[in-house]
Formats: sequence, C-alpha cells, structure tokens
Amino acid sequence: MSNSEPEQVVVRKKPSRGIYLLPNLFTTGCLFSGFYAIVSANAGNFEAAAAAIFIAMVLDGLDGRVARLTNTASEFGVQYDSLADMVSFGVAPALVMYLWAFSDMGKLGWVVAFVYTAATALRLARFNTQAEVADKRFFQGLPSPSAAAVVAGLIWLGVDYGIEGKDIAVLAMVITLFAGLLMVSNFRYYSFKDIDFKGKVPFFTLLVAVMVFVFISLDPPQILFGIFMLYLVSGLVLTIWGIRQKRTLRAKEAD
Repeated sequence: MSNSEPEQVVVRKKPSRGIYLLPNLFTTGCLFSGFYAIVSANAGNFEAAAAAIFIAMVLDGLDGRVARLTNTASEFGVQYDSLADMVSFGVAPALVMYLWAFSDMGKLGWVVAFVYTAATALRLARFNTQAEVADKRFFQGLPSPSAAAVVAGLIWLGVDYGIEGKDIAVLAMVITLFAGLLMVSNFRYYSFKDIDFKGKVPFFTLLVAVMVFVFISLDPPQILFGIFMLYLVSGLVLTIWGIRQKRTLRAKEAD
C-alpha cells in the first residue's frame, strides 16, 4: 500500500470564446463608419468622409471601454476590433486622402497612400503581439486612430476653408507620411488607459468634460486637427524628455 498522497489534477480554464453583442456593436459601427468614409470620398463628399473617420474613432474608443466595464471582453472581440481598425484607420484615411489630394500625382500618390496603409497594418500587428507585456500607460508608436485623425483632420480643415487637396498635395503628402512613420516608430504616447471610469469623479471633472465638448463644437475641423497634431508632437517631446532624464540619471550615478 503506497503512502504517497494522491496527485492533484489541475483543471485549467479555457479562455472565453463567447461573442458578446454590446461591445461588438460598437466595433461594427466603427467598421461601418470607415466604409462610409470610403463611399463618401468616392462620391466627392470629403467633409462627410472625414467626419465619418472621427466617428469611427469615437466608436473604437467605446467598444473596449464597454467590454471592460461590462466584463464582456473576448478574444473574438479583440480580433474583430483589429480588423475594423485596419479598415477605418488604415484603408479609409489613405483612400480618402488619395482621392482628395494625390489622385493627380500618378504613382507617387498611390505609393504614399499605400505606405500609410502598410504602416497601419504593421502598427496593429505589433500592438497585438505586445499587448500582454507592454506598459499599459503608454503606446509604442502613434496609435492608428490618432494618425487617422490627423489625416482626416487635414482634409476636413481644407474642405472647411475651401482649399483643394491638389493645391496642398505636397503638405498633405508630408503629413500623411509622417503620421504613417510615427505609427511604426518607438516614440511613446500616453494611452490614457489609467483613467478610472468606474470610480467617482469630482463635479468639476464632469464640468470640464462638458466644456471640452462645447469648445470642440465651436469649430470641429480646426480644433480637432489642432488637438491631434498636439498629441502627435507630444510623443516626440515625451520620448526625448525621457531619454534626457535617463542620461542625466546615468551621469549622476557615474559621478
């Protein structure tokens, strides 16, 4: 008769594969907005196309938040979200910008649009593979919704001021390429994911949020383009400041 204790059987939980309706409805809305942007641009309605990309960005921000708040996150939702992002923040901004500013530039025009699209795909693939180990407070590279907001913001601003895309094709090309390259860069961008939406907030915080929406409504194209350009620059400043801080610390340790 053996005196050894019986072996314990460890039952591992399989990851949830359920498909939850609420967060995936927001993701579908994001995908539809990107598709609508492409259709609108083909019809020559660039203002609606740019606005649709911004709506997609709002819906993309909501699907993940809703999934976490309602505990309905799933692997299906993660993959679906990435595919929707590729359409709404990769293909749609590139095609809308191509039709608005690059269509008369020949091969150079579609190459620039493709570089932006490929950068979005690479950005999303890197994000998905590093999601478990990356610092949640920061993004590595410019997030694809923010890059799309810069591109769409330029288009919306141009339409609002009556500027033809072909007249500023060189500027549009520089901004599109810069936004695309920043997506696959190592510059760090604050993610805002450490903001607690479940806990209580002071009344003043809610008042500030309301005032921000009112401020944006005064001149959406100009203010939104300005906000996302500042966010684009913030990653450069944050990264350079961090490098300088590390060098200063090393110099002090060496003394």
